[in-house]
Amino acid sequence: MVISFKVSDKTKEKLNEFYNDLKREKTPPYASFQAQDGDTVVTLYDSGKIVFQGKDADLASDFWIATEKLENSKLKVNNSENKKKETKKTLKYYYKSTIGSDEVGTGDYFGPIVVTASFVDKKNIDFLEKLGVKDSKKMTDEKILEIVPEIIKKIPYSSVILNNKDYNLYHEKNYNMNKIKAILHNKALLELKEKVKTYDYIIMDQFAEKYVYYSYLKETSNKVTDIIFLTKAEDQVLSVACSSLISRYLFIKNFSKLESDLKMLLPKGSGTSVDEAGIKIVEKYGKEKLEEIAKISFKNTERILNK
Repeated sequence: MVISFKVSDKTKEKLNEFYNDLKREKTPPYASFQAQDGDTVVTLYDSGKIVFQGKDADLASDFWIATEKLENSKLKVNNSENKKKETKKTLKYYYKSTIGSDEVGTGDYFGPIVVTASFVDKKNIDFLEKLGVKDSKKMTDEKILEIVPEIIKKIPYSSVILNNKDYNLYHEKNYNMNKIKAILHNKALLELKEKVKTYDYIIMDQFAEKYVYYSYLKETSNKVTDIIFLTKAEDQVLSVACSSLISRYLFIKNFSKLESDLKMLLPKGSGTSVDEAGIKIVEKYGKEKLEEIAKISFKNTERILNK
């Protein structure tokens, strides 16, 4: 595997410092350095091009891709792997017994963040297909409320619900959304692995590069490490699709309870209608109520309080 992309001068400095102790004595022409990082050879050229070559090139490059994207959001990464082969390879997970995890609520100003890990034995694939299981974003809330009770009768799962009061406490500690998600995913997976001892794969719908995901968990003593990260995993793996649906089901139930407590209907998401609801909440219950039930870090808060 060969992965390459161009980096900024700022990232070049960080690369030079990071690989200082791993640098080879001899370097290729026009190269700033060449380093041996486990099974991966890393070459930084004077032009700013960085090349990772070896079987773990994806793991070695993940952190630097994320680092450079902070400088250049339009970063283009070249990967020598055949994408058609990669797609064909991922289809095999669909017909295996898998643990999958997915989350909902991260884009909603009101309502909790819910992360679920589910186990789907391959013998239950037919049952789930007949129910019409697919990603929660492609299914109405009414349909989710109808089929999830049937799913959870048969499918082992573990869910972690983070209310917004606790989300705000995480944010006060400078935890970004992806770090919070990583902590919740890890907790749900650990809980499910206590119930399910035999499985073929653990699949996660990828929201961060592999290296970055594990960096979020560096302070966590007990973590699940045998994870395969897939983009759009809910379309390829039924356990991830089930987790998406169960998470949405629990989100809907919690959201309805919040509406009942407030005695008012609330919009989902974070659009202008959410601002209008937030203004009514502050007028009726005060700013403190908003800090309890909303994700204060969202830009909605500033707009609501300004009005």
